[in-house]
Amino acid sequence: MSIPTFNPMTLPANDNVNPYAFSVDLNGQWFTQKGKMIAYYGQIKFEALSAGPLDALVAAHFHSPLYAQDWVVAQGQGKLLLADRGFDVNSFDLDDGNLTVRAGNLLAFEPGLELKQSIIPGFLTLIGTGRFVAASNGPVHFVEPPIRVDPQALLGWADCPSPCHHYDHSYMRGVMGMARQVFGVGGTSGEEHQFDFTGQGTVLMQSSEVVANEDTLLRDLEGQVGMLGANGLQRLHHTIGQRLAAERER
Repeated sequence: MSIPTFNPMTLPANDNVNPYAFSVDLNGQWFTQKGKMIAYYGQIKFEALSAGPLDALVAAHFHSPLYAQDWVVAQGQGKLLLADRGFDVNSFDLDDGNLTVRAGNLLAFEPGLELKQSIIPGFLTLIGTGRFVAASNGPVHFVEPPIRVDPQALLGWADCPSPCHHYDHSYMRGVMGMARQVFGVGGTSGEEHQFDFTGQGTVLMQSSEVVANEDTLLRDLEGQVGMLGANGLQRLHHTIGQRLAAERER
């Protein structure tokens, strides 16, 4: 079996090299998540979003301060190779669209798109026209509402209302259910907790319940702490103490 060897001329232009890597034909600027560039050809430099010359670009297209430290702007000319720890990688095109995607799965997007922070923790919303690249644990499936989706399998949704939480109430009843509510022991699986989608649009699911990056949820929680007063912070401190104690006993 022959293994292909690539160079700047033979690499795909804005297409997959294989299921796990994507080649951007860069001629200008792209937003890219740190750590997702595996190689490049050409004259390309990477600038933090705080760089002075990028002020106008960032002001117009990037509106998520919680995630700003995770992103850079790749600018120049050449071939930019993107990948994410062996996960499947695909590109998607938006045409005057509105798509929300799990923050840890979004690898890169064109400046024609505007990025905003979703009201659902751990997700980002892209608005406008352009291409973006995202990773998934297994192939992506597109389904129509109404549907309930396991939170770990949910990759995103397009042109439909944000989901609601749905809980299995039989799970919440009884002594064990009460303990789980108070202490968070055992968490919730997809059989007990789902995201409930209604209305028109498309839901994107990955073929696994393994989340690519759980740090994004923590980032959102940390971002909400500043909205708490002294009483709220004390309650949060008490709840965290209870949860830590429960985890140590497991």
